[in-house]
Amino acid sequence: MKNTNGVKSGIASKAALLLVVVLALVRVGFCQDSLHVVVHTELGEIQIELFPDCAPITVANFMAYVASDAYTYSHFFRVCNARNEAEREIRIEVIQGGDIPDSLLRVPIQLETTKQTGLLHKDGTVSMARSEPNSAQSSFFICIGDQPELDFGGKRNPDGQGFAAFGKVIRGMDVVQRIQQLPDQDQYLLDPVAIRSIKRLE
Repeated sequence: MKNTNGVKSGIASKAALLLVVVLALVRVGFCQDSLHVVVHTELGEIQIELFPDCAPITVANFMAYVASDAYTYSHFFRVCNARNEAEREIRIEVIQGGDIPDSLLRVPIQLETTKQTGLLHKDGTVSMARSEPNSAQSSFFICIGDQPELDFGGKRNPDGQGFAAFGKVIRGMDVVQRIQQLPDQDQYLLDPVAIRSIKRLE
């Protein structure tokens, strides 16, 4: 009698691979609808593509702040780079913005993890800052380089839930990189970079 374990194992492996490919294709189709905004800063423009189909709660929250002009005259105020992260066990490279007056803050939103959305923290990814799960409000960050420790299961946040990615920079990464290298103290920019407005592109 022939040993068919190897054959069955091979078939199972191919089936599993096919399933992964199909799911990836479904995810790509699921995220096809998008919208665009432009962040006008004092150092230049950053154009961002958002994915409401993949991260509907997070995009709706961000766009509510945009629609109310809450981000006007907020700032990019914090930077994480190789120099100021050198002492951290889990290092990241991002710039953080969206500080607005408390009076303009909306109710914190549910965390849409990268496990749920499939949107990973790659170079140029835009994501929501938070402390505890379900605590994100207005503050967002942009990744410089791939940042897998910010994904679901990553170790940057001790709870392992990661952060809610919801878009990506499609133009203006040179502006992002300039901001990241500005002088800081304890990761906070000595001269925060003004966000003059964030507007939806029709």
